[in-house]
Amino acid sequence: MEPTATEAAAAGSLTTRAPAETRALGRRLGAAAHPGTLVALVGPLGAGKTELAKGVAEGLGVTSVVNSPTFVLMNEHGGRLRLFHIDAYRLDDPDEALAAGLFDDRQAAGVAVVEWADRLADRLPVERIELTIVPAGDGSDLREIAWRAVGAAHRRLAAAVDGP
Repeated sequence: MEPTATEAAAAGSLTTRAPAETRALGRRLGAAAHPGTLVALVGPLGAGKTELAKGVAEGLGVTSVVNSPTFVLMNEHGGRLRLFHIDAYRLDDPDEALAAGLFDDRQAAGVAVVEWADRLADRLPVERIELTIVPAGDGSDLREIAWRAVGAAHRRLAAAVDGP
């Protein structure tokens, strides 16, 4: 679904050179997150989606262990804001996410991080920050990360992407 003029998008890209840099990017996003933040992560296996999600958790002050919820679909963690960590890898149909209750009103007061967001097609809200992570393919830790933020709150959050 394309944004309307009032939902104009901001976009950019950056490179991380190590898992610690990818996690630091997530930490900046988590620290700047607000209630209703949706971080949509896209990329192949091993791209660093979970590493980035762990950084978001750290930025939110989550102290519990954050692992990919591939087999349970969603984990919930307490922090400055509640973190709803969703993994859509095992979903065959985007409607399964709705049927499984992965998206509900509780998330409006917290932060949702969705790994494999591209598998949910147009079922995600238009207003979000989406990060597409592409490994260099040469076995190095180099990652190209393209980001796109839609909606005023997520465009403000995008400033954290280009942080220190």
